[in-house]
Amino acid sequence: MHRRLTLPIQETAPQLPVSTIPTPTAAYRRHRKAVEVVLEPGPPGTGLGAEPLPVPFGLGARVLMWKQDPSVGEIGTRKVFLPGLVLDGPRDARITFGQPGIDAVSPNAFGDYVTMPDTPQFDAVHTYAVVRLTLTMYQRALGGASGDSPLPWQWNDSANTAPLVIYPYGLPNVMNAFYSREQACLKFGDFVPLGQAARMYTCRSFDIVAHETAHAVLDGLKPQWLLADNPPQTGGLHEAFGDMTAIFLTLSQLDQCEAIVAQTKARLHDKTFLADIAEQFGLALGRPNGLRNADNDITLSQAGTEVHALSQVFTGAVYDVLADLFALARAPEHQDDAVVLHEVGTTLRGLVLRALIAAPDHAASYADVVNAMLRLAVADGVPVATRNAIRNRFVQRQVVQGPLDQDHVPGVDLLPGVQDAPGAVQDRRACCGTMNLAEYYNVEGLLDIERQQLTTWCAAHGRAAPADPPRQAEGDRA
Repeated sequence: MHRRLTLPIQETAPQLPVSTIPTPTAAYRRHRKAVEVVLEPGPPGTGLGAEPLPVPFGLGARVLMWKQDPSVGEIGTRKVFLPGLVLDGPRDARITFGQPGIDAVSPNAFGDYVTMPDTPQFDAVHTYAVVRLTLTMYQRALGGASGDSPLPWQWNDSANTAPLVIYPYGLPNVMNAFYSREQACLKFGDFVPLGQAARMYTCRSFDIVAHETAHAVLDGLKPQWLLADNPPQTGGLHEAFGDMTAIFLTLSQLDQCEAIVAQTKARLHDKTFLADIAEQFGLALGRPNGLRNADNDITLSQAGTEVHALSQVFTGAVYDVLADLFALARAPEHQDDAVVLHEVGTTLRGLVLRALIAAPDHAASYADVVNAMLRLAVADGVPVATRNAIRNRFVQRQVVQGPLDQDHVPGVDLLPGVQDAPGAVQDRRACCGTMNLAEYYNVEGLLDIERQQLTTWCAAHGRAAPADPPRQAEGDRA
């Protein structure tokens, strides 16, 4: 005889509520499946009853690129949207890809150029993207990304609209990069740093590509400035514009502004990748940080005629102005710091670019540009505190003279501070590859001097050219 075994139930055991949620029936499931097959999602962003917005065919592509140097780990690679028409290469009307041995990169199924890092295709896309972003940034600063403000390359005219050609691997085993007017191109070097195994590619540096593109942009605006027969400060403006462009391009992207604020707690004079220019290249040369530091205290009397050092005076002053304007505009209780930094960068970028355009076409000095900045600031209705910051920072750098404890007076140009000595020659030995190309040195003129010296010596030592043989009359010829 079997007994039923019963377990005692504790009186304190919780009683689970009975579910009141209905279970879908088999018929309802079949209905849902049928609806999913028949219906499709509507076009995005139209809304009920709204007319769909026309979208131009093929305009805009996402690219994957380095947002800073590869050594800046906290930034890394990120996607960027380029709003213009991008074709295989990649290329557009102003920029084209010309590296031999690398096939043109085609867009993926979504029309984007998202490729694997550490490949030639990625390097082509990244280099193109930085050049494109730089050109677009400055076109916007002058009123528009296209049409009204195309910012021509130096060789462009009504009959020549040839683009700038980029060569990511254009200088194998060379620790440099350059912009060439004669070749209408940007070329980037690659090399293996001493004591290391991995090859370094300068085209992967956000800062280096922006710097060299800046030389091309400024050469289109001020063709005489790149020539070595200008005073040292004119050469310093060209190199400074390259480094400032790397800073301005960083500030044009809100995600990088957020990273800078987080890195520095909104104190721009703390160590930051914004001030370090070309970090990976600097490390490859054995330096503790970037190739140059924008957050410096160099003055004109310390720089001499070495263009590389001179450029850091102007770049450093602009960086100080940036920090001052950011501090003046900050209002964390009303607006996010990253947004304020982005807006301050936009304002300062436009002011610097327009001041460079307003400066003399030949032999421009730092004081010329500073006075142009202040005149433009007055015309723009910029507050006096901002104008004071601009003036004071350049006074401290010995660029201009002026009182530090009084408000800026509109309509009165400031006298220059330390000036180039009469006949001073630029020392470009430590500059980037652009500044050292022979095409900017009038080398044929230098060769003509040596040829003339040889001609004079030969004449003085009886080595005159032989006289032409007497010509026979027509009737005397055999």
